[in-house]
Amino acid sequence: MLSRGDDYPLHQTPEPIAYVGGNRNFYDRYFFNGYNAEGSLFFAFALGVYPYVDVMDAAFSVVINGEQYNVIASKTMSLERLDTTVGPLALEVEVPLERLRIRCDDPESGLHCDLVFTARIPVHEEPRFVRRVGAQLGMDLTRMMQNGSWSGTLTVAGETHRLSDALFQGTRDRSWGLRNIGAPDAQPNPAAGDFQFYWIWAPMNFEDFSIHYFVNQDAEGAAWNENAVLIPKWGGGSEISMTSYRYQCSYSPGTRFASSAQILMSDASGEAYEIELTPRWNFYMKGLGYGHETHRHGSYHGPLSVVREQYSTASVPPSNIHVQAFCDVSLKTSQGVVHGQGVLEQLVIGPHRPSGFSQLMDFAP
Repeated sequence: MLSRGDDYPLHQTPEPIAYVGGNRNFYDRYFFNGYNAEGSLFFAFALGVYPYVDVMDAAFSVVINGEQYNVIASKTMSLERLDTTVGPLALEVEVPLERLRIRCDDPESGLHCDLVFTARIPVHEEPRFVRRVGAQLGMDLTRMMQNGSWSGTLTVAGETHRLSDALFQGTRDRSWGLRNIGAPDAQPNPAAGDFQFYWIWAPMNFEDFSIHYFVNQDAEGAAWNENAVLIPKWGGGSEISMTSYRYQCSYSPGTRFASSAQILMSDASGEAYEIELTPRWNFYMKGLGYGHETHRHGSYHGPLSVVREQYSTASVPPSNIHVQAFCDVSLKTSQGVVHGQGVLEQLVIGPHRPSGFSQLMDFAP
């Protein structure tokens, strides 16, 4: 099966580009978020390609005045990866690694956007994620992240907002490889034990640079993947890799969400970076299909399926544990204190001894 992708020099195997080998969990994914400094308007977009199961899905979410609005769409891909339109949602790579465009045109929900992401920093490749779960390879993927600004128009709840690069910023990531998609495997994995996953991801925007930190930990709190970097905006110098880093947080009672968080880092010169994150409210990642009740990533829904949702962010139960908390951020170094904004993505499932969690879904006292 030949497709438009075969006319690009992107092949990784002797097969046509429609085919990805023998692992059904192969995926290729885009994620974006955007916000103003006040956090009064937040949006996110995602698009996933799942070649082995011949599915493509996408979602667009907006949070404003305490309400989250979602449009989630899924289609049969028909082996054509470069048709990145899924119902009312679309993505276009205008200049690779520099400028991308997202669109939503959905009269039924009243959500519309035509927005351009322009990079403020070079792309950063995160250390590769490889995680075995019992006898199986649970994750094997590459990710890159990039902070940037947004321009264009967004309509929600009957009001149109005009976004400018000076006022709206955010983060995108790209990941591809292997992780669980679609329907779960019906056969048990006896050596896997109880499910556990601890994930913190914190991209932060400051006026002249970005800081990016993430960590995966096991149930005992040992990191199996962790990294921290400072990346100046275009033309501002080289990326600075941190040589030590540590994350700590306090939890809001009855949740697995941070009420406050700190990241302590230092670089090779000995410069110390003390970061304080103050969460303001949560964006619920299920609005983009992450752990969604019906439209989880890569699940099959026929030629085209579109779902629309609206809910108050204050009324979502704490069992919806995958969030991006919009945060005010302060950074203290030997040069003084600077302020910025960012998100604190949190997904903490199962036991985590440093947090005091011992079960699949117990909460902070």
